[in-house]
Parts: sequence; structure tokens; C-alpha cells
Amino acid sequence: MNLIQHLNKIYDTKSKPFLIYQNTELKFSDIINEKQINLDIVKPGDVVAIIGDFNASSISTLLRLIDLKTIIVPLTIETKNTHDYFFESALVDVVIDDGKVKQIKQKNHHILIENLRQKSHAGLILFSSGTTGRPKAILHDMTLFLKRFQTPRPTLKMINFLLFDHIGGINTLLHTIFNRGIVVAPIDRNVDSILKTCAKYKVEVLPTTPTFLRLMLLSGSVPSKIPNCLKIITYGTERMDQSTLDALCKLLPNIDFRQTYGMSELGIVRVKSKARNSLYMKIGGEGVETKIDNKVLKIRSNTRMLGYLNAESPFDKNGWYDTKDIVEESDGYIKITGRIGDVINVGGLKFMASEVERIALMHPDVGLVKAYAKNNPITGQHVEILINSINQNKINIKIIKEHFKAHLPPHMVPKRIIFDEMKVSHRYKKI
Repeated sequence: MNLIQHLNKIYDTKSKPFLIYQNTELKFSDIINEKQINLDIVKPGDVVAIIGDFNASSISTLLRLIDLKTIIVPLTIETKNTHDYFFESALVDVVIDDGKVKQIKQKNHHILIENLRQKSHAGLILFSSGTTGRPKAILHDMTLFLKRFQTPRPTLKMINFLLFDHIGGINTLLHTIFNRGIVVAPIDRNVDSILKTCAKYKVEVLPTTPTFLRLMLLSGSVPSKIPNCLKIITYGTERMDQSTLDALCKLLPNIDFRQTYGMSELGIVRVKSKARNSLYMKIGGEGVETKIDNKVLKIRSNTRMLGYLNAESPFDKNGWYDTKDIVEESDGYIKITGRIGDVINVGGLKFMASEVERIALMHPDVGLVKAYAKNNPITGQHVEILINSINQNKINIKIIKEHFKAHLPPHMVPKRIIFDEMKVSHRYKKI
């Protein structure tokens, strides 16, 4: 029995869909009966890039490729300009795009891929976001990845906000379909479209990013356009600020806010928030260990990647992964306060860029912010900050400087303040 037949049996009904995409409900029985993409040229062990989304064709092809024991590289059209780099780094043999299957002559080899082929296991290759250097090709054993879904767990109707090429998006899809849930795939991922889709299809869970939630607040959609069906909003992939969380919790008292945490290198780890309005959390789950080394979080996981295909292994000799996240501890919970690269040193006084951002966001007319260090010939470094204002008529450099001086020591006050539109990636993270 293949995966599609297995999932059709799990749903055990001709009427229940597993996917809603572009106003169409899709059942596994529909996939079984429809014409499939011809995969005759694909062999077990091939590295196959599939450019897609959470639509019927992409999902059915993904499941068939798992059955074929191929190594899958999920990509999206948003990253089209870097696809050639991805194909080269992942040693891609076959590309599937818009129903067309094209073979690539691949001369190079990698020991990790060869080892996976010898086991006759399916694989999964994801790419890091590339915030430091070029994106890294991350190889997982897909056969082991799927084992986490063998234990039945409760599921709710969920919108797949995270993309087809993101570990969170793939995890959401697999968790939902292996537990008889319904995935709602949005047509667009802007605030208005997401909220309308949630209302139309009575979505219960919205997994998203802090940047998207901040934009949701700035849009004026909260609370009037937030549908009553929403029960849970989860946020992750970047650090959340307390002022945004406080505002959301106050305006949306009936929604449970939960923090998530994970990296493509580690697989998905379980997280328990201390409270809906708290940034403190516990990270764990079966096969996951954590430790704090000089305020930096390190994780060891049984579901970790096999390794990078285009970079050295980031794990130490005992299997620990340095997350680079700086944390505070309290009563067995931790809170991420920043990253190692975000430490700013002004004349020997060290502090986090996130602390300057936190103060900036306290001002009611400040939207998105990004603080960063700049080299300084006298003090070594100084702070600069980019601000996306809510109301340009109410705020200017003089006003925001006075705000900083009232809440920050002199060495932390930004020397340069720039008012400009904040760039946001296709994954709704600040760039």
C-alpha cells in the first residue's frame, strides 16, 4: 500500500477533504483517481527538486517521491533567482516544475547522499535562510522524519502559512494529514488575505511569524477582523518582542498564543510556553536535550539532520548544536534575548541590539524596527536603527531621540536613525 492509499484509508470517508486550495476541497480519493505527473524517468535514490506549493499536484507528487525513496528538494517560485544555486548545492538529478519533469546530468557525488541511497531511505533537503553567507543545503533522512507522525495526535483545522520549502510548512502538512486534519492553503500571504481565508474556512490554528503579527497589528485588523473561529496563534522563526505579544494578548483575550522553536538542522522540537503572554518557554520532547553554555542555548536531537552538503558539520564531537541564541533562565524556562551576532560593543560596554529594538517598539508610533552595529573609529562600534513608522506626522528624529534618551543609557542611544520602509522576506521575516 503506497502513502496516498494509506492516507485515504486513514481518512476513511469519501466526504472529508484533507486540503482546501483556491476554493476547492480535495480528498485523497480525488488524488487516486486523477491523472498524475509522469515520474517514469525518476529512479530510487535520485535527488528530485520539486517547485511547488501546498496544492494537489505538489502534495501528491511529494508523497509519490517519498514512496519512490527519492531525496526531495521542495522549492517555491519565490526563490526562483537562486534555483540554479540550489540545484548545484543539492546535487539535483531531476527537476519537476509546472508538471514538467526534466533530468539533469549530475557528475558530482556526496558521501551523505550515497549513504542514504544504500539504506534505501527517502531523503529531504532544505536550505537555510542564508542570513549569514550563502544558504546551506541541509540533508534529512525522510524515512526517520516520518516516524514522528506514527503516533496519533489531535489536530485542528490549520492554515499553512509557512511555505512549501520551509521545515515548518512541511511539518504542518505531514502532521495534519497523518492525523486526519484539514490543511487550508492560502492564495496570498498578506494580512488581509490570510484573515479572510481564516474566516471563510473557519481556520482554528494560524502558525506565523512575529513580523507578520506586528504587521497585523499595524494594519488595524486587530481585533475587528480577527475571526472568532481562531483558537490558537503560534509564532516562531524569529525573536518575538514583548510589546507586540502584550498588545495581541490584550486585544485577543480568547486566543491562545504559543511560541514555537526549531531549526532546519535540528528537525522540529516540542515547545511549551510558560503562559500565553510570556516569552519564556521549555524546549524538549522525545530524543531532545538542551543545555545552556555561557548563556548560549545548545541542543542535541535524535531528529537532527544528517549534515550539510555544502558546508562543514556544525555539531561538536558529542552531537551538540550551537544555536547562537542567547537566553535567560527562570524557574526551568528560558527566554531568547538575542543572537551572538547581535551583540554590540560600544567602548567595551556590551548589549543586545534587541534591547534597543524593544525600547523603540515601546513608542506608540513605531512599527517595525531593526537595530544593528556600525564600526566606529573611537568607540569601536555604535548603534544605528531603521524604523518603519506608523504615523509619519506624529514622529520624527527629534521625538524618537528624546524617547531613546529617556529609556536608554547614553552608549545605547542610536547615533543614526533612519525612517524607511522595512524590507520583509517572502517568509515574513525582517531582512
